[in-house]
Amino acid sequence: MRIIPGGQPNERMGSKTQRIGTHQHFVWLGGIVRAVIVLNVLDAVLTLVWVYTGQATEANPMMEVLVHEHPALFVVVKFTLVFFGTWLLWRQRKRATAVVAIFGAFLVYYALLLYHLSWLNLRLLRRFFD
Repeated sequence: MRIIPGGQPNERMGSKTQRIGTHQHFVWLGGIVRAVIVLNVLDAVLTLVWVYTGQATEANPMMEVLVHEHPALFVVVKFTLVFFGTWLLWRQRKRATAVVAIFGAFLVYYALLLYHLSWLNLRLLRRFFD
């Protein structure tokens, strides 16, 4: 085991594990994982708002039934899937593919948030100018 200055001891590296970052890099990566979870919460709330006001439909066909018939279960399933997905990726954070997947998930949820916000902005502009 080797100590990283100012960090935690390295985990043992298996033959398939690659060292891809420093302790500080993993601190930042942890922040990205937390951001994915927060963005997931925002996506769930805004999806429920848009669906129940009749402004949009759920794009995921597997979740569409849940959002209409069991909104609480929709939220639980969405949170559970994203939480366990990010947890699994975090456990594999020493692998480059896991880091890429974490960033990919962040970019997807960030794009979804921008989509929600642009839709909200259009709705507000229509009300203001009508």
